[in-house]
This record gives sequence, C-alpha cells and structure tokens, in this order.
Amino acid sequence: MGRPLIGISTYWESSARYRVWQLPAALLPASYPRIVQAAGALAVMLPPDDPAAAKEAVERLDGLVIAGGEDVDPQRYGAERDPRTGPPAVERDAWELALIEAALGAGTPLLGICRGMQLLNVALGGTLVQHLPDEVGHAGHAEVAGVFGSHRVVPVAGTRLAAAVPEPVDVPTYHHQAVGRLGGALIASAHAACDGTVEAVELPGGPFVLGVQWHPEMSDDSRVLGALVAATVG
Repeated sequence: MGRPLIGISTYWESSARYRVWQLPAALLPASYPRIVQAAGALAVMLPPDDPAAAKEAVERLDGLVIAGGEDVDPQRYGAERDPRTGPPAVERDAWELALIEAALGAGTPLLGICRGMQLLNVALGGTLVQHLPDEVGHAGHAEVAGVFGSHRVVPVAGTRLAAAVPEPVDVPTYHHQAVGRLGGALIASAHAACDGTVEAVELPGGPFVLGVQWHPEMSDDSRVLGALVAATVG
C-alpha cells in the first residue's frame, strides 16, 4: 500500500502577492501539508467548491483535515453577530461543512484544527463563544495580531486525544473564539490549563473524529496528525 492521501481544506484569497504576480489564489499555509507529510501521508489541497461535490471529494481521500482560518458565520449556529466577529466566509463555510458532513457519513478519519474544530462543533449542532476574553477575562489565547502565542493544554484521561498526547503540553495558539455548547455526541477531550477553555473535542468510539483548538502544524509535534494518519490504516 502507498501512503494515505489526506485532504486539507483551503480558502480563496481575493489578492495574493508572489514573485511578480498579485492575483486571486487558493491559499493554505505550507505548515499544513508539511506536517501531514511528516506524519507519513500524502497531502492534497481542497479549495472551496460546490458543496454538492464534497461527497465525491471525500470518497477519494483516506483522511480529511479542516484547516484554521476565519471566524465561522454566527448565522450557522443561530446567533447574532458580535461586532468583533470577522466578516462571513460564506463560500468556505458551505464547502467545509459539506466536507465534514461527507466525512462523518463515510466514516472517513477527520481532524479539525482551530476554526476546523469550531466548525465541527457547529456542524453537530453546537455553538461558539464569539469573543473569548469576555468569558475568561483575558486574551491569553491570542495576545498579538498575526503572532502565535503559547499556552498549556491538559488532555482528558481515557480519550482519543489523550492516547495521542497523554501529558499536559504547551501548544501554539491563535484564536479569539471557542466552543460554547458542545454539539451532538461530542465530548471535550482537552482543556486550557489557564482557564478551562475547551481545547479539543471528539466523538467517542467509532471512526476517528477529533478537533483541536490549537495549531499543531505550527510546532514540530506531529502526534495529533500521526493519530489521524494511523486511523486511516488501522
């Protein structure tokens, strides 16, 4: 058998500069495919498409990563927009929600990263906290715009996340939103040591479905991606 094929969602950017060009582009930070490759898999980028194509796309994959990025549109979870919530990414929301639905339906191993974890929660009927400092009293999850911070997360014993990362660990972090009400059968499988914010969610039993609030692609710790890849061949 060859290496597993892992799809990673990407996004449209209306204007991106590279070399002599400034053009619309489908973007994904290079750290995502690199950490998938480091975990022993092939990486393929999935730019936004017709949501009706999501099932066909997922059928060709061994695993799926929903990447980080913009805030999820609050309309998706029945909330009024907080003025500090970013502008809606309508096309991206629709595509990634369709990918999540297709992966869940097919039993395809699924990992959500940051926004991807939040979108997984929304897809299963959960809600989000639109501005986390209002809830926890500090901005410790994203101190400086455009700069990843770091804080400690504590895995919940007995969970899939804890099987991959059994000890408390310092992680790269950048977010101002978080899980509010858990969706569906999701359980919290890690919390922030500083304030108890939900830092990982998963579906217990069954196929591999995991979301992490931090950015494993911004570290040299590939255990979370390794667990996804292992689930594609297990």
